[in-house]
Amino acid sequence: MAEIQKIISELIQFRDERDWAQFHNPKDLALAINVEAGELLELFLWKTPENANRNKVKEELADILAYAFLLAEKYEFDVKEIVLEKIKINGQKYPVDKAKGNAKKYNEL
Repeated sequence: MAEIQKIISELIQFRDERDWAQFHNPKDLALAINVEAGELLELFLWKTPENANRNKVKEELADILAYAFLLAEKYEFDVKEIVLEKIKINGQKYPVDKAKGNAKKYNEL
């Protein structure tokens, strides 16, 4: 967890040095995640996954994670805790015996 908190602290320092906190409300952070996710998708458009530019994928993924961490911080969510909670919930929705090797949504299993 210390590593995630270090990342969040670095992001906040970067943001605050530029006086950008005023732009980082929850709505705009959520929109930024979506915009960056669209840019990530664009890297795969009309290509096989192997032909996507790995460095650009890395950059866009970093942007998505950065905004997600800032949004979590805004709501005082513990990133480790919420991800582990979601894994547990998904484990109940997608039991191994029904979901293994299957791409169906939980309500279709």
